[in-house]
Amino acid sequence: MKFDWKRWAREPLVHFLLAGAAIFAVLGWQGAADDPSSRTISLTREDQARLASGFADVMGRPPTDAELDGVIANWVREEVLYREALKLGLDDGDAVIRKRLAQKMDTLAASAADAESPDDAALQKWLQDHPERFAQDMTLTFEHIYFTDRSRAVVGKTLLGGGADWTRVGDPVSLPANFRTASQAVVAGEFGDDFARAIGRVPVGPQWQGPVESALGWHLVRLTAREAGTLPPLAAIRNRVEGDWRAETARSRTDAAYKVLRDAYTVKIAR
Repeated sequence: MKFDWKRWAREPLVHFLLAGAAIFAVLGWQGAADDPSSRTISLTREDQARLASGFADVMGRPPTDAELDGVIANWVREEVLYREALKLGLDDGDAVIRKRLAQKMDTLAASAADAESPDDAALQKWLQDHPERFAQDMTLTFEHIYFTDRSRAVVGKTLLGGGADWTRVGDPVSLPANFRTASQAVVAGEFGDDFARAIGRVPVGPQWQGPVESALGWHLVRLTAREAGTLPPLAAIRNRVEGDWRAETARSRTDAAYKVLRDAYTVKIAR
C-alpha cells in the first residue's frame, strides 16, 4: 500500500503529536536529556522551582536549602546516569522502557480531549446515543462463567470458540450462572459496581464477551437482553456524562493517532 504523505501532513493528530514531541524535548528535565552526547547539564531556576514543588507535594512543606541541594544532587546523578545509559544503548531491547514510551505516546494523543469543553448540546447527544450507560432501572439478562484469574478466562474463551460446552468451562463460584431481567443494582450487589457498569456496555448477542473483572474475579459474559430504563435529564448527571465522553473520546483519538502513524510503516511478519 502506497503511503499518502499529503494526507499525513494534513492530519491534525499528527501535528499535535509533533508539537507534543517538541514540548517533551524542551521540557524534558524530568528524564529526557536535551542532548545525551553533551557534557553540559543545565538546571534553570524554573527547573529548580519544579523540583522544590515536587518535594513539597510529597512532604507537605517546602524544602530547606540543604534539602533542595540534596534533591538537585539526586536529579543531576540521575541525569548523568541516564545520558550514559543512552550512550551505551541500554535502552535498546528493554521491554519496560519500550512500554513506557508507547504509553507516553498514547497519553499524548489522548490528552487533547482534556483540553476540550463539550457544550450541553454535545453532551445531550452523547447521552441520547448511549442510553445504556446512563439509564436508571436498566435490566439485564445474561449468563456468565467465572474464573479465578484473567489468564484462565482467556483460555476459557478460546475453548468456547472451539465449541466447548460452556457449562463445563470455568471455576466453581457460589453464584447462579444465569440472571434474568436483573436490575443493575442487583448485579452490582452480586458482582460489584464496576462489573455492573461494564456489563451495561457489553454487546447483546450470542457471542461470549470479556473477560470482565468483578469483585470476585473474572467472567466471560453472554448478554441476551438489555432493557433500558428511564434516562435522567442531562442536568442531573452532567459530570458523569462528560466524564464518559472524555474517556471515550480519548480512546478514539488514541486509536486514530496510532492508525495515522501505523500507516507510515511497512510491517513484515514471518509466518
